[in-house]
Amino acid sequence: MKRRDFIQQATAATALITVGGYGLQSFATTAKTKKITILHTNDVHSHIDAFGPEDGRNANQGGVARRATLIENIRTENPNTLLLDAGDIFQGTPYFNYYGGELEFKLMSRLKYDLATIGNHDFDNGIDGLYAQLPHASFGFVSANYDFTNTVMDTHVKPYQIFKKEGIKIGVFGLGIELDGLVDKTMSKETKYLDPIEAAQEMTRILKKDEKCDLIICLSHLGYNYKKNPDKISDLSLAKATKDIDLIIGGHTHTFLPKPTVAQNLEGKNVLVNQVGCYGINLGKIDFYFEPDSTKKAEGTSIIV
Repeated sequence: MKRRDFIQQATAATALITVGGYGLQSFATTAKTKKITILHTNDVHSHIDAFGPEDGRNANQGGVARRATLIENIRTENPNTLLLDAGDIFQGTPYFNYYGGELEFKLMSRLKYDLATIGNHDFDNGIDGLYAQLPHASFGFVSANYDFTNTVMDTHVKPYQIFKKEGIKIGVFGLGIELDGLVDKTMSKETKYLDPIEAAQEMTRILKKDEKCDLIICLSHLGYNYKKNPDKISDLSLAKATKDIDLIIGGHTHTFLPKPTVAQNLEGKNVLVNQVGCYGINLGKIDFYFEPDSTKKAEGTSIIV
C-alpha cells in the first residue's frame, strides 16, 4: 500500500475523542481551532536502514531516511508538531556496536526530535557510554523516576520539559522501567529507581496546577500491559492510578497498536495510551484539537514508515 493511501485510510478509520471525558463524536474544525500534532517512536534499537526486500515480515519498511520524509511532510502540513521517542534508542544492529550510539543521536538530531526518555537498553554501554554520546543529541531527555544524583548524568536529564505551540502549553515528563534485573548495577551505577506512579502524580500536579499546561504527555518506557504479572506497573495501570495525563506514549514491550487505546484514569476520564511496535517500522501520529471553549479532542493512528 502506498504511504499516502495508507495515511488517508488510517486517518479515516480513527474517531475523534474528547480529551478529559472522551466521548466518541464527530468533530468539524473551525478557523479558531488549534491543532497540535504529536509524532512518536519507541524501541528503534539502532535500526538505521530500512528492512530489505528479502525480509518476510517487514520487507522494505522502516529506515531513518523514509521516516525523515514522512515527518517532513507532516510538519509541512502542521508546523505545530512535536517529535518524541519513548526509549531504547540503542542496541540491536552493528551500528550501535561500532559507533556506540553516536550515529543514532546524530540522525535523531537531523530529524529534529524534540525530546526522548531513557530505556533500559540505553544503558548497554553503561551510563558513561550514554553520557559520552550526549554531545551528539540536540534534543533533551526526561525521566521523573530515575534519580541520577551522584552519576555523570546528573543535571543532564530533567523530570519534565514544557513546549509552547501556537499558545498551547504542552508538558512532557518521562518514566522508566525498573532497572534491577534488566541492567547490571555496574552499568547503571548509582542510578536510583523511584516509584513511577508516585513520580507521575507529582509531575501531573506540577504540570497541571503550577505550570497550568493545556496538554500533559507521559513518555513511558514501562511497557504497555502485563497480563501474567498484573502487579507490575504498566502504561495501562499507570493510566488507571493517575489523573490529568492526556497521552501516554509507551515503549519497552514492543506493542503495536494500530490506534491508541482509550483507558480510564483515577477520575473516570479517558487517557490515550499508544505504542508503535519497534525498529522504526511505524510512526505514531496523534492530533489534538483545541477549541476556543477549552474543549479538547484527539485522534490517532500508526503510520507505516
